[in-house]
Amino acid sequence: MNFQNKFNLCALRGATTSEHNSVESITSAVEELLDELVSRNNLITDQIISVTFSVTKDLDACFPASIARRKTGWENIALLDCQQMFVKEDLAKCIRLLAYVSLSNEQTPQHPYLGKAKNLRPDR
Repeated sequence: MNFQNKFNLCALRGATTSEHNSVESITSAVEELLDELVSRNNLITDQIISVTFSVTKDLDACFPASIARRKTGWENIALLDCQQMFVKEDLAKCIRLLAYVSLSNEQTPQHPYLGKAKNLRPDR
């Protein structure tokens, strides 16, 4: 079986917001975003290559990657955190992600935008 003919490397985007700058609130938001990413794309962890998280500067209570790393099966996925570039009037308390995954040719990429982040990409 030729891997390249059955699967495509795909970049999935997504975002959500946290109600508060607290470990509990950020954890809840990140877990919901990851669950939606996996559910909407029918992913198993073996398909996930890497995830980069970016957060706005008003979120500094914890690292989103540390939350993802605690999920079963996510221990060996490459995870990275960074701070989102500051832009005046950007969406507050926003957590964005860029995930590289291997999707089958039959799968249509689904990009989850949750919470107040729905306004970032109303087309999705």
